[in-house]
Amino acid sequence: MHRPYVEGSRHRRPYGGPPEAPRRLTHMTRIAPGTTLTVQQIADLVDHALLKPELTPREIAQGVAEVAALNAWSVCVRPSDVPAVAKQLAGQYSKVCTVLGFPHGTTSTAAKVAEARQAIADGAVELDMVLNIGRLRGGAVDDVREDIAAVVAAGHEGGALVKVIFETALLDEGEKVDACRAAADAGADFVKTSTGFAGGGATVADILLMAANVPDRVSVKASGGVRDVETALAMVAAGATRIGTSSTADILDGARRLAEAGRLVVPAPDRTAAAAAPGY
Repeated sequence: MHRPYVEGSRHRRPYGGPPEAPRRLTHMTRIAPGTTLTVQQIADLVDHALLKPELTPREIAQGVAEVAALNAWSVCVRPSDVPAVAKQLAGQYSKVCTVLGFPHGTTSTAAKVAEARQAIADGAVELDMVLNIGRLRGGAVDDVREDIAAVVAAGHEGGALVKVIFETALLDEGEKVDACRAAADAGADFVKTSTGFAGGGATVADILLMAANVPDRVSVKASGGVRDVETALAMVAAGATRIGTSSTADILDGARRLAEAGRLVVPAPDRTAAAAAPGY
């Protein structure tokens, strides 16, 4: 059993702790079971993913237009798409998110920092970076933390939120806990389950584990395999405050159906999965 995350643990940065983001978003607050939601509140949880390598510029533009019409919180696109998408979304509700070190996390820290700065200059306001999975699995947690911290510093300097992707399908429970603590001590705004490119995806057990092992200032993003509103609500019940998905229209159609029936309500968390979470 792993000890819960404690501020000032052995992973704290030696120069006085993580940098703070220049702004916080109110919808990062975890949503209590029993809370009745609106369809827009569900849309505000969604980062819509347009990350497949084969997507053409025309397909990206079409996807962005469709998601913007749904008022999703953000559209997460490939770094090379950010300038065009930022221009397309100018003045609209949806925001621009992009990925760094994607999908394997093995690019150098300097490359990730350069990607972060370029993405912000191009118009991104949220950055989803992949941590160095192999270094984490090899026990080099300090290296992983410093890699994250460098990206966080660049992101926060530019006013962007930073999310850290773990690729949970490739990690055991201890490695997931180490990743939570490294990301939190590095000042990340979110921890995130998956890229969607390594199999697996978000599970209730992993969301419970991650939420239990980061402080309240760090939010949790469930990404991979969330294709309907019932699954999205289960992730919210477990502690997620952001959903990464390519099924935004289907999720919101389901949300409208439940809202019309008076049943768009966050359920109780799945207690059968709760045993996986050691507690904060």
